[in-house]
Amino acid sequence: MQVLAEALGTFILMYSICAIIAITQLMGGEVGLLEYAATAALSVVVIVFSIGAISGAHVNPSVTIAFATFGQFPWSKVPLYILAQLVGSVLATYVGKLVYGIKSELMTTRPLQGSTSAFWVELIATLLIMFLASSLAHQSKYAIYLVLLLGQPLALQCSSQGTPVSGGSMNPARSLGPAIVSWKFDDVWIYLTAPTIGAVGGAFLFHAMRLERHPCCSNSSPSTALVRRPLR
Repeated sequence: MQVLAEALGTFILMYSICAIIAITQLMGGEVGLLEYAATAALSVVVIVFSIGAISGAHVNPSVTIAFATFGQFPWSKVPLYILAQLVGSVLATYVGKLVYGIKSELMTTRPLQGSTSAFWVELIATLLIMFLASSLAHQSKYAIYLVLLLGQPLALQCSSQGTPVSGGSMNPARSLGPAIVSWKFDDVWIYLTAPTIGAVGGAFLFHAMRLERHPCCSNSSPSTALVRRPLR
């Protein structure tokens, strides 16, 4: 059930992104930063409430790996979670392509200001989001409110800042799904490595600061969206 939830959550996220890109293209315009960032951020809210209590709603291989690296998620489930996330992304891209009749290449992410800049933007943006996710996971009593009050503005900021440089992926599944459907893997390594390094770095930063030694609230309630109590 958890694996299916991850596939569904990633499908929701990717289909929403495909839809805003496709609709903008069909209307003869460029994808605006606000539209793209808001679509991704608000989709996360939907995923929070729909599957957060089931699978933790990682919907991002980098998040799954980061949580597993620091013992908050079992390594035995990592391959299944990542496979589910990739399947959800591929299916969403393919369905979006069929529904809107556009080329899947339009849904790929690619560096817009050079590979080096794209790499660092992806890494830093994911690091910030993962640091917040780790903090919220520790403060699960108020996680749902903190996700809405803090998580979405941060996601909007990172997406809007990253989109003009890297396409604003911060998620290997988001980039690899369209790459597989279009069979175009140019610079895809950036979107596989940078978010993963950033996510692990964000989780490491949280643990290095030893925030877990100063809990401000209970861990009794289930967390949601990128944040959740350890799955065993």
